[in-house]
Amino acid sequence: MQNKNSNIYSLTKKLLGLILLYSVCRLLFYWFNHSSFSDLTFWQFLSLQFYGIRFDVSVIILSNCFFLILYLFPFSFREKNLYRIVLKWLFIIINSLAMLANCIDFAYYRFTLKRTTADVFNFFGGDKGSDLGRLLPLFLKDYWYVFILWAIFTILVYYIYKKTEKNIRLQWTAKQYGYQIVVFCFSIGVFLIGYRGGFQLKPITTVNAVEYTSVKYIPLVVNTPFTILKTLDVVGIDPKIYYTDEKELHKLYSPYHKGKKEPFKKLNVFVIALESFSKEYIGGLNGRKIGYTPFLDSLMKESYTCTNAFSDGKKSIEGIPAIVASIPTWSDEPYIFSQYGSNQINSLASLLKKQGYYSAFFHGGDNGTMGFDVFAGFAGYDNYYGRSEYNNEKDYDGNWGIWDEEFLQYTANTINTKSQPFFATLFTLTSHHPYNVPDKYKGKFKDGPLEIEKSISYTDYALRKFFETAKKMPWYNNTLFVLSADHTGISEDAYFNNRVGNYSIPIIYYMSNSNLKKFDSTTTQHIDIMPSVLDYINYPESYFAFGTSVFDTTADHFTLNINNDVYQYIQNNYSLLFDGENVNALHNYMNDSLLKNDLTNKKPPVTKQMEAKAKAIIQTYQQCLINNKMK
Repeated sequence: MQNKNSNIYSLTKKLLGLILLYSVCRLLFYWFNHSSFSDLTFWQFLSLQFYGIRFDVSVIILSNCFFLILYLFPFSFREKNLYRIVLKWLFIIINSLAMLANCIDFAYYRFTLKRTTADVFNFFGGDKGSDLGRLLPLFLKDYWYVFILWAIFTILVYYIYKKTEKNIRLQWTAKQYGYQIVVFCFSIGVFLIGYRGGFQLKPITTVNAVEYTSVKYIPLVVNTPFTILKTLDVVGIDPKIYYTDEKELHKLYSPYHKGKKEPFKKLNVFVIALESFSKEYIGGLNGRKIGYTPFLDSLMKESYTCTNAFSDGKKSIEGIPAIVASIPTWSDEPYIFSQYGSNQINSLASLLKKQGYYSAFFHGGDNGTMGFDVFAGFAGYDNYYGRSEYNNEKDYDGNWGIWDEEFLQYTANTINTKSQPFFATLFTLTSHHPYNVPDKYKGKFKDGPLEIEKSISYTDYALRKFFETAKKMPWYNNTLFVLSADHTGISEDAYFNNRVGNYSIPIIYYMSNSNLKKFDSTTTQHIDIMPSVLDYINYPESYFAFGTSVFDTTADHFTLNINNDVYQYIQNNYSLLFDGENVNALHNYMNDSLLKNDLTNKKPPVTKQMEAKAKAIIQTYQQCLINNKMK
């Protein structure tokens, strides 16, 4: 015979055991990603561990809600052996999967600088499922220790259940039934408070972590099961209305651009998106003169090089729409995978088609990867060329697709068979994890402290060979080239690990025998590429673009991105963090590269002006997506 509260005591011990496991996961997450939080003191980390319990409790209750209800169900059949066995394995499976989510971010965080969210499930179905099939073996190979740790955590979950479970047998009298019903109802109330994270009006979300720390350390407060489950039901934008006066809104920001009156220049346009080419790796830009891109460095001296350029996201699927269609991802889900991914849009391909251009998208990966081929068709490209069209498996890299050197040559030769004018987009891939280079080049390229840097050098070499081939072709001298990273890669530098530096990329405009020769410090971003190209060639018609031409000296240049549900708005020398409701910080990132000095209260005019502009941009973006007005 057991005490009538034995079930509650046993369950409490199980929950305390899970809280302890989540804390250990947070400690390991910090240890594996220490370089991203190198300025955090030991006592600060302990405080974040404590605050993180609020988020741990919330997700433990959310993920185990079915188990908790069944475990305390106020009826005698809960003592049946089969019922208890089902409960045991329900507990183990659910919490093992939660531990897996936490463990994966021990390694994956360094690529995205945020805890994984529910958009990861976009890779499980349809054409994107092939990406998961390719990525999983690579992840298993390179991050095998993650799965060993997961196995250990699963054993610990099993151990917690076994050590806290008792063979409970009660005398189920009418009085006992009544008591157990009261306990059940009271427990449900406690669970609801725990899930909500307190008594506030709305349940806690990722943004609530800002109550305890700066935006940079949000990933140390929350946990991965929390960020996944809290974004599962994100099906659309909850629009912000900061301005009710449309004239006031459009005065601050408008995505509608007028055509140019000057004579249209029918130049070919060739956009090259370079996988993971961070500013950090480029000696001509990183301020240290230590780089892995000798060809790109030499090209920049003959180009219009933007020295203060930023990506609009941290993933390839966020970078491509921003580059070719001026559509950023300023929400939780990448635009391509969002419910707005089928909105009517204009892109460089569709706009230039009106002027008689042929267009093609080149990517050496599997057809269907990241949904690029579908997006290319939707954006108005005439043709898509991938691994299938290349049709020569001897040049397959064994992981992602065709080696860059061979595929870039294929691209140059293929576009040479097309009529002018044309618009081409080429997206490289070899500098993607696992960062291999062909065996024939072992030892040829410069080693660095990061594994990616050798593959960066290889792609830079492939780019040199591409330009050597292109120079011999009749279209070369009549072509505007635009080169940019799709997003940044992994980092070892404190500046390039912070919120500003980790979005810093090259954007380069090059045309032989032209006046495009300048190092320009104007703030610019991915979404500026399309309007900049159209501005340079004097595009004669009106068009829609969230960005602004970098060549427009009268424009109010800015960049905006979002991470951990917090917007970063950059203008002139300042970076403003805004969570949608309140300003979290203001930094002069030019003078304070590590973002240590918050100027919110010291620069109120700057804070007010930047907040107003950021609100106008966010509201306009959301309204355009929701109302399908992007064309």
